[in-house]
Amino acid sequence: MPFIGHKHTRRHRTSRRSIGTSQGTIARVTASLRNRAVLARLSLCLLAIVILSLVVQAWKKPFAWRQGDRPDYGILATVDFQQVNIRETNRRAEEAVSRVPLHFRREPLPADSLTDQLRADFQVIAESMSLDELSAEFRAAFGLSATDVKDGDLSASMSPEAGYETLFRLIRAADQPSGNVAEQARIDRIEGLLAEFQQLLQIIDLPGIIDPEYVARNELSPGQRLTVENDDSDVEMIAGVGDVDLSAMMKPGGRIAAAWESVPLLTTVRPSIEAWLTHRITPTLREDRPRTNEAELDARKNVKVVYERWYQGQVLVGPGELIGLDELALLRDEYDQAEKLVPLYLRLIRTATVFLMVIVLAVINGAYLVRNERRLVGSYWRLSVYLGAMILAVGLGCWSTLTPLLRAEVLPVIVTAMIFAVAYNQITGALTAMTISLLLTLATFGELTGFVVLISVSATAVILLPSVPSRSTLIKVGFVSGIAYLVVYSGMEVLSSQSLDIIWSDGELLVEACKGAAWCFGAGFLVAGSLPFIERLFGVVTDISLLEMSNISHPLLQELVRRAPGTYNHSISVATIAETAAEAIGANGLLVRVGAYFHDIGKMLKPEYFVENMTEGMTSRHAELAPAMSTLIIIGHVKDGVNLALEHHLPRPMIDFIEQHHGTTLVQYFYHEARKQVEADSDHRTDAEESSFRYPGPKPQTREAGVMMLSDAVESASRTLSEPTPRRIETLVHKITMDKLLDGQFEESLLTLSEIRTIEDSLTQSLIAIYHGRIKYPEQRTA
Repeated sequence: MPFIGHKHTRRHRTSRRSIGTSQGTIARVTASLRNRAVLARLSLCLLAIVILSLVVQAWKKPFAWRQGDRPDYGILATVDFQQVNIRETNRRAEEAVSRVPLHFRREPLPADSLTDQLRADFQVIAESMSLDELSAEFRAAFGLSATDVKDGDLSASMSPEAGYETLFRLIRAADQPSGNVAEQARIDRIEGLLAEFQQLLQIIDLPGIIDPEYVARNELSPGQRLTVENDDSDVEMIAGVGDVDLSAMMKPGGRIAAAWESVPLLTTVRPSIEAWLTHRITPTLREDRPRTNEAELDARKNVKVVYERWYQGQVLVGPGELIGLDELALLRDEYDQAEKLVPLYLRLIRTATVFLMVIVLAVINGAYLVRNERRLVGSYWRLSVYLGAMILAVGLGCWSTLTPLLRAEVLPVIVTAMIFAVAYNQITGALTAMTISLLLTLATFGELTGFVVLISVSATAVILLPSVPSRSTLIKVGFVSGIAYLVVYSGMEVLSSQSLDIIWSDGELLVEACKGAAWCFGAGFLVAGSLPFIERLFGVVTDISLLEMSNISHPLLQELVRRAPGTYNHSISVATIAETAAEAIGANGLLVRVGAYFHDIGKMLKPEYFVENMTEGMTSRHAELAPAMSTLIIIGHVKDGVNLALEHHLPRPMIDFIEQHHGTTLVQYFYHEARKQVEADSDHRTDAEESSFRYPGPKPQTREAGVMMLSDAVESASRTLSEPTPRRIETLVHKITMDKLLDGQFEESLLTLSEIRTIEDSLTQSLIAIYHGRIKYPEQRTA
């Protein structure tokens, strides 16, 4: 009977405990949802989820094919569709453009200027006595040179002397009697020649004259049509270039050749006049390129697009056939047509499914970050940067897969993984890489091969980044990741094709594998080059920066040595024992050591108020101060240290060590002094409130800060031991550790009890080694 009663009691207790736990969980969740800070962070995450769903185009099925792929079983059309026949359409467009006439603007021919110039030239000939008196340029203008200026000159059939004689006799009116009558006849003859010349200019000016160099430069055929716009905006269509080419107009059958019959006087010197026209007349037609381009564009637009019809079940790409640019465009057209036929309710179902999958990934990431990376979740800035980096990586990955020449989807994945591994830890980097790889696979490939490649390369990079002792480390990580990409990508293709020959027989496979490996190698250089920016953006320090800051030549450390040598020696001792303790629990020992160098820099502003800077014979400044005032001075070194760190642009982790190395501990000595005064004088009861004698905090937020707090406390306390034997040191360290633990100073540091025990043992061993005993040597005998 007692057995039954005992059994009943156990069930009752278990039932009550179970109900209480369930209610406690619900209560905690409800309380969290009422917290505005929690709601703000959840809203930020929800916004990121919505943006990611838009980036991956949750409502569309991913287009899985890329240039260079070889489908094992071929690809069939799933719907009827039509594709633009680009080659035929372009051919028809080029034909239409070739039929577009060139547009020109005509400028008036300077007839009066040309007439005056010819009159002056006639006067020179009339006043000359022989051909030799004329300059070479003048003779060339009338075709009177020994060699023709231009091939095809009509004056070539007549000797220069004969041409000059004909011109001279015509202009001088040699057939008239001498005297005043002859002079008047000469003037009339010149005016008659000029009148006929103006008639000839009118015939030339009507269509205009094109630049022969333009014709040669653009290789225009004689049948090329032209459109000429006059000053009065009249547009005239010219049959061909020959109608406005001066040399062509002079040839038999040309416009000028037919006009010589109406100018009988000039006909006698036709070769010389044609030569003069060729030399003196400038082109009057100027190309109107904007009008021509506009007409060509209109011609292209008016060309009807030629389509090629494809039917459901028709083979688009054969088995094992390489997908090139043409095949890729064909598959894209088939994909677009298939997407148009998807009903709305199916799109909504797919969108909801993808949205829920992104939420699941967000919950997985969030659960880890809340438990292990509170500094990330606790800061709006860091959380925003984290979410923004993921969105950017997914967006760049999706965009790069659509560019055949890039195919750099591995670059944003591995860069993001390396950045978060450096900024936070390897697990955060690996988890982020897995999330981005899943989202990219969901949005692009839609198959296991791409995901395996991405996650394998990211894991390789993260595993090799426990720390960053030098920039070359990142480059080496990129190189090893590139080799991993080469091996995994080739291996997946071999498994897919079930043939080892594909490695050396498929050149495209080798190109794609090497391209991905090159992107991985480039990722190492990219992260190494942007390391200072990464440190600033995420508020972290790498081992490279820590090694630079640990140099004793740092201005703050130099000033600390000069102003507060005792504090400097204390900092060096704390750095030594704290680094060993941090490494014992797997924390960042180098970070703790450098943080210890700077944790008490605020004491340099009032060094005489701290006991380690007092020399023998000095009187304590606190003897003349009230305990509350002394406490304010002691506590003030934290704020002073933060201000100095900000002035010298120390990174945020160093400032955290300065703020957190005392946590919210009690300044016990002055607190007890204040209690004594209260006991002696009850009027000062409010002067001994415990909250007034505590540091402002915050408590240590990281394991490294927790190690720093203990190391600082035990190193200071160990100097008070008159005989620092191992037993006394062990007792002292244990007492201080328990005081900090029971005071709740490690509640936010993520330190476990076993790690605190390991730190205690490490500090004890380090202090015993520092205060180890020595053999006493007898004094030397004197003479």
